[in-house]
Amino acid sequence: MPLLNLNDTHLSEEQKQAIHSLINQLEEALAPKNVNLTAEERRKYGSISEQNKLFVNKVYDYAKSQPNLKSPDVQWDEFFADVESRNFIEAVLSKLEKISTRLRNAKTLHDYDNFQASLDDYSYTTYKAGTSAIGYETKLKDLKQFFQRERKREEDKKEETPKGEETVE
Repeated sequence: MPLLNLNDTHLSEEQKQAIHSLINQLEEALAPKNVNLTAEERRKYGSISEQNKLFVNKVYDYAKSQPNLKSPDVQWDEFFADVESRNFIEAVLSKLEKISTRLRNAKTLHDYDNFQASLDDYSYTTYKAGTSAIGYETKLKDLKQFFQRERKREEDKKEETPKGEETVE
């Protein structure tokens, strides 16, 4: 017997509106920072490796702790601002990824619940259509289309297999 209602926690309309409002506020706050890189630009600039992040952090540490050793060729105010921005963005991304993972998990459970309930309804519809109850035969025909594909794929595989050879499943 399948588990039912794995996620029976639902957001109220007020909570949904609050979440949408907060996301809109976040999008507005980040709008000045938004940069759309082309695929080519993304390849060109890439993302620095962990080793290179350690290198940047070490240069940052030296610049802060021993400023007399800084290169005069570097715009240090911009360098420090970039490091701080990068660290902030990384922290925000980490939080957003955790939220995204939790939302995907909740959605997965809701999807599972919906699919199981739909299968239960399909079974009931099949039963009722067998009793000639009004409306169920039409509903069954309409729902059956979602189960035909698997048989169709199996038939296609058999047609593609040369005679004398068997498919391995």
